[in-house]
Amino acid sequence: MTALDKLKFNNSFARLPEEFFSLVDPQPLENAHLASLNEDVVKLLELEGIDFSDPAQLAAFSAQELLPDMQPIAQCYAGHQFGQFVPRLGDGRAIMLGELETKNNGKWDLQIKGSGPTPYSRGSDGRAVLRSTIREYLCGEAMHHLGIPSSRALCIIGSDEEIYREQIEPGAMLLRVAPSHVRFGSFEYFYHSNHHDHIKTLADHVIESHYPEFMNADDHYVKLLAEVIQRTARMLAGWQTVGFSHGVMNTDNMSILGLTIDYGPYGFMEAYDPTYVCNHSDHQGRYAFNQQPSIGLFNLSCLAQSLLPLFHDDGQQAANLARAELECYQPAYVEEYSQLMRSKLGFATQRDEDQGIMQELLELMAADKVDYTILFRKLSRFSTIEEQYNAPLRDMFIQREVFDSWAVKYTRRLKHEPATDTQRATAMNKVNPKYILRNYMAEAAIRKAEDEKDYSEIDRLLELLRKPFDEQPENEQYAGLPPDWAQSISVSCSS
Repeated sequence: MTALDKLKFNNSFARLPEEFFSLVDPQPLENAHLASLNEDVVKLLELEGIDFSDPAQLAAFSAQELLPDMQPIAQCYAGHQFGQFVPRLGDGRAIMLGELETKNNGKWDLQIKGSGPTPYSRGSDGRAVLRSTIREYLCGEAMHHLGIPSSRALCIIGSDEEIYREQIEPGAMLLRVAPSHVRFGSFEYFYHSNHHDHIKTLADHVIESHYPEFMNADDHYVKLLAEVIQRTARMLAGWQTVGFSHGVMNTDNMSILGLTIDYGPYGFMEAYDPTYVCNHSDHQGRYAFNQQPSIGLFNLSCLAQSLLPLFHDDGQQAANLARAELECYQPAYVEEYSQLMRSKLGFATQRDEDQGIMQELLELMAADKVDYTILFRKLSRFSTIEEQYNAPLRDMFIQREVFDSWAVKYTRRLKHEPATDTQRATAMNKVNPKYILRNYMAEAAIRKAEDEKDYSEIDRLLELLRKPFDEQPENEQYAGLPPDWAQSISVSCSS
């Protein structure tokens, strides 16, 4: 018996009614080969005995030869896309191979992206290109190690197949993993098609699989909504405090588990700009950085509406229950965001002036276009004793006198903290990353992979992003400002 034969699949989603998904046959890529393997996810999935460099063993994870217990399906869902409801979407270029049960680490969806058309492809080829695959592969890992819940990926499968987007590009596959790929839009699909019995079936599946603590509660559906609200609020707060912009916060891209999923035209903000729009396809700025928290509430409202038939026979009573839970979102978000920002500023305690100090700094950073990540990392070196040590930080600002005024308030506030400057620096460096996935870094890896079939930069960045808070002196070149050529990088929905 080989290591592959020992894998155990328990495909609970595939046992739901046929309206939830379509059975599909994934299509392998031409001359598929392993481009990059995420060893951390190999361990997570307990796949250490598999030799991914062996084409025969890789075949099971690249849609070439399915294992007997795999059941390839494409999930069906709806969604609000840029505010407009689309009644039927679904996995247009992703196929769930199966749900892998591990001995110690739970159960994981194995979903392969770029495996050919499905009934939801809407005329598209169902393929993925190497460019977008590399971006998602790296960002899932970056977010995970920043402490923000996220889908991850096991590997990138390269190929010789040519895919046409705006131009001819190399095709690739991404084998991504998550405990579940159920979305807000999964519930919207059945609500708006008036299949309320399927809403219950899906909610019961989610609760049994992922929220078993609610199963015996009388109000378990309300508790489900409440928990998703809390998780989404925490996720959004995490995004905001690391400067992450998702780019396409449609309801079909929102996880029922509060995970960051479906990386496309994302971006980590560089020069601080609260109105930053990372997606060049978002012409109205709906998903601008500073709009993300409110869009989170809009999306949760769409989910809550879809769950109304489960709350109460009386429509008004059901609406009141949903509204009461939705009102918890803003306080939950503010509490989490405020706590994270206090930690970034080195405040272990809470005081009334904290919000003003934080807001004044952000406004100064926006006015002078100061790099968000670099500023907060350097802030850990702020001295409350020797003012001259703050010169490198001060020099990041054009309005130095305005910074000086802020620094006086900051110094006064830090005097109320029990920690020394050295102790505070240590604590701040654990929450303010030195390394983020800047667009130019992903672009450099993409160009090397596309032009030379050299995937080494992908693996180098993967290793870098696993330790975003460490100094890593050998990787210092990744900690500075982006090069001038990075200004020409544009990401859109095709990314």
